[in-house]
Amino acid sequence: MNALVEAKSALNSLTTTPYQREWVEELQKIQLKMEVAGTSRIEGAEFTEGELELAIKPNSTAEELITRSQRQAKAAVDTYRWIAKLPPDFPITADLVRQIHRMIVTGCDDDHCPPGQLRGLDHNVTFGVPRHRGCEGGPLCEQALDRLIEALRNEYQHHDPLVRALALHYHFAAMHPFLDGNGRTARALEALLLQRCGLRDTVFIAMSNYYYDEKTKYLEKLSSVYAPMHDLTDFLVFGLQGIARQCQRLFREIKLHMQRALFRNMMYDLFNRLASTRKRVIHDRQIELLKLLLSVEKMDWFKFLAATNRHYEKVKASSKAHRRDLVGLLNLGAIQINKVAEGQWEISVRLEWPSEITESEFFNKIKEMPKGKSFPFLP
Repeated sequence: MNALVEAKSALNSLTTTPYQREWVEELQKIQLKMEVAGTSRIEGAEFTEGELELAIKPNSTAEELITRSQRQAKAAVDTYRWIAKLPPDFPITADLVRQIHRMIVTGCDDDHCPPGQLRGLDHNVTFGVPRHRGCEGGPLCEQALDRLIEALRNEYQHHDPLVRALALHYHFAAMHPFLDGNGRTARALEALLLQRCGLRDTVFIAMSNYYYDEKTKYLEKLSSVYAPMHDLTDFLVFGLQGIARQCQRLFREIKLHMQRALFRNMMYDLFNRLASTRKRVIHDRQIELLKLLLSVEKMDWFKFLAATNRHYEKVKASSKAHRRDLVGLLNLGAIQINKVAEGQWEISVRLEWPSEITESEFFNKIKEMPKGKSFPFLP
């Protein structure tokens, strides 16, 4: 219950937080990339960052994808994009499961696994650590899948939607109805049910990335359920903790975008109201400094100086002006510079600044700018 409450609280925080669509669309590209990389790597796929980028590029061709790992990633990303477009009331049937499997293995594993075709008689598999045997191939395999789909439509409806998603993941993986691609199909089915909990394309979370990060524990939890007559508690708690963690990660990213947007709005609102021409000139340069810092989490001090020198090329006594503008921003509390090692500093904006400074305080401080002050990192 504690794990379920934590997961639902994290999910509620994520799905009720206001955000700009463009922020989340960019975050979702990263989440999808993490999901695809995770679900492939759990199965042993290996690829470089460049190979993965090529594999998930929307228009990549079969000729460009050299390795099986790349083709698996391509198939996975196409599958996740496809299930994201399914209507929320689209029925989950055995045919849908076969279609998802067909997409997962076509073009990458169809040389040894018939896409969408359940294991036949005497086509049995073992998997996991320690090794476990999937359901018997042939009619028993087909019956097992039909019973799972039937349970999903009936008795599963008495349970929380998050629990339903995780239970489907476990039982499908335990069944292993196909010759290959079962883990990837199980995680795609879980993602489909999680979408129906509010985690659709705009706030999609990369659960496979969590499973990959915790691969040893993930495989242990799947295996541990077999011993006590398929008591799912351990796996459910583990999965719910993952949902909470991934929701919290994405929420922090959205919150960071919100803080940057608030900082940017405050920055323009206050600086644009400066009346003095001289102060406006200073403000224009300081705006450029802050814009650069808002685009990164933090920046090496010397790299920052090199990147911003161009704004002072036409300024008389450019080094002095550069230093004066930075000191002004420090005095305002808009930026911070931290020592990370001897002779090494990092600079960043202080995202809490908009909630700390008042309008009157800003203009009082501006009256004293620029103001000479020595800092160890300034020449």
